Amino acid sequence: MSSHAAPHTPLAERLRPRTLAEVIGQHHLLGEGMALRLAFESGQPHSCILWGPPGVGKTTIARLMADAFDAQFITISAVLGGVKDIREAVEQAQAARDGLQAQHTIVFVDEVHRFNKSQQDAFLPHVESGLFTFIGATTENPSFEVNSALLSRAAVYVLQPLGEDDLRQLIARAQGIGAVPPVETAAADRLIAYADGDARRLLNTLETLAVAATREKLAEVTDAWLMRVLGERMRRYDKGGEQFYDTISALHKSVRGSDPDAALYWFVRMLDGGADPRYLARRFIRMASEDIGLADPRALRLALDAAEVYERLGTPEGELALAECVVYLAVAPKSNAVYKAFNEAKAFVKKDGTRPVPMHLRNAPTKLMKELDYGKGYRYAHDEAGGFAAGERYLPDGMAGPDFYRPVERGLEIRIADKLRELKKLNNQNN
Repeated sequence: MSSHAAPHTPLAERLRPRTLAEVIGQHHLLGEGMALRLAFESGQPHSCILWGPPGVGKTTIARLMADAFDAQFITISAVLGGVKDIREAVEQAQAARDGLQAQHTIVFVDEVHRFNKSQQDAFLPHVESGLFTFIGATTENPSFEVNSALLSRAAVYVLQPLGEDDLRQLIARAQGIGAVPPVETAAADRLIAYADGDARRLLNTLETLAVAATREKLAEVTDAWLMRVLGERMRRYDKGGEQFYDTISALHKSVRGSDPDAALYWFVRMLDGGADPRYLARRFIRMASEDIGLADPRALRLALDAAEVYERLGTPEGELALAECVVYLAVAPKSNAVYKAFNEAKAFVKKDGTRPVPMHLRNAPTKLMKELDYGKGYRYAHDEAGGFAAGERYLPDGMAGPDFYRPVERGLEIRIADKLRELKKLNNQNN
């Protein structure tokens, strides 16, 4: 271990594993006979993408791979870097390859999902030629965020959040190098829950506590002292990562499932985690259109009003309007009939091609058009009994009724369905 590192070196760096045996967690990848372990033992580096939440060892594994293959290790941050950094990495890789030691290079791109398509494409020829091995780290699903051409040339390894036992091991290691005083069991439990599977968060918190404990000449980190120093426990919330989308998915499904308590819970979880209330307001507008629709048209108006109230009041007062909205959406009658009809109509038109507009439905603003029978025979619905031209056709000639919109037997759509049945009956009587 690196216990002799300078005192100012961050604890996370001091405890960074120097061998595979020192890595905590990821047994499904690094255990005997497991995929990534076999890759290390193969003697042949290969391009890969390490996908997982923050603080689970992505950078550590990449560094260890470079050590295992005695390779030059170049790091590029996709947040700060660009094509210029890629060019420099290529030059360094060429120099290492052509040097006396003919050293291979591993290029590690942190947060690779932040690179745009042209930046990702810049890697391709050099990965294909074998100039360097590419390792990307991402908190996002690479299927959506990494170009398919690059993805096809890299193995994807999924890293998991660290478990409770893993995090306890980390606390023990920190104590083992004298970085923190002894930690009471209840305090350790709270720290582990606070870290939420993120080793870096745990170690950074331990480091902060160690400074405070030294200042107060504390012999042991107790739970009571921890709560006083740490304050209200805040959950880790990666606003751009998979957890964010898992939580909004849970919120959307709770609304769709008509469970107001669950919807409120996930809504508050997202606010507590730092989600932008404006983003939630936009999602509520979508839910009103997609999952409630014409079963309760008021839902869409209420969602728009809640978004406007938040804009006027801000946090925290405006959040109450959003809470009222999410409860209303959860208890409202549900229908995705319009959502399905819209998608079916889009698919039909895309596949069917362009049919001519029937003559009686065409506009006739000029004399010539009238002479060509544009608009001839059109029946003005307002002049007919009940404001309905029974038997009139509005689809292209020869096109069967596609039956896109099928109202559900819930909410206002019950009455809409009754109305459509009545109109269909009148049409049948007049055909």
